[in-house]
Amino acid sequence: MRIIAGTARSRRLVAPDSKGTRPVTDRVREAVFSSIGDWVESAAVLDLYAGSGSFGLEALSRGATRATFVENGHKALGALRRNVEAVGLGGTVVSSSVEDFLKRSDGSFDLVFMDPPWPLGRDEIETALARVDRLVDAQAEIIISRRHSDEVPTPPESWRVATNRRYGDTRILRYEKEGQDQ
Repeated sequence: MRIIAGTARSRRLVAPDSKGTRPVTDRVREAVFSSIGDWVESAAVLDLYAGSGSFGLEALSRGATRATFVENGHKALGALRRNVEAVGLGGTVVSSSVEDFLKRSDGSFDLVFMDPPWPLGRDEIETALARVDRLVDAQAEIIISRRHSDEVPTPPESWRVATNRRYGDTRILRYEKEGQDQ
């Protein structure tokens, strides 16, 4: 696993050594960032269920202004902290459950990545989506990685699924506000 493009291109990332973490492949991340394009530049990024931090670190490498990584798994936190330090582009690592972070956060984000453990249920993801809604502006996007066979989480009111693509076992969903330019 590595950073694909930008200032930290080709930097290797370590993956957490745990059964509950399954890092998104370089191929899938490349597809996600190709769909986002240059929009990531100057974005404030929130990486929920961060694991290794590959989404947020890729965004920083491509010009995002800041990234907040939220993770609560012990092994994943160790790998995440090593990756943030090794890449050297900054980022805030928050040791917290996503639920607790979203309840207390008052930050503002432009781009949100959610890569929850596959066993996490649709209801929990929809609850997180509803809480994320208050932390983003009208031009924000939310990217969710799920197992391809899982049901698509219903977006909060005024949001829609803009992209729904399958890459092997992974489904990538891109949510945006209704009426947002395509």
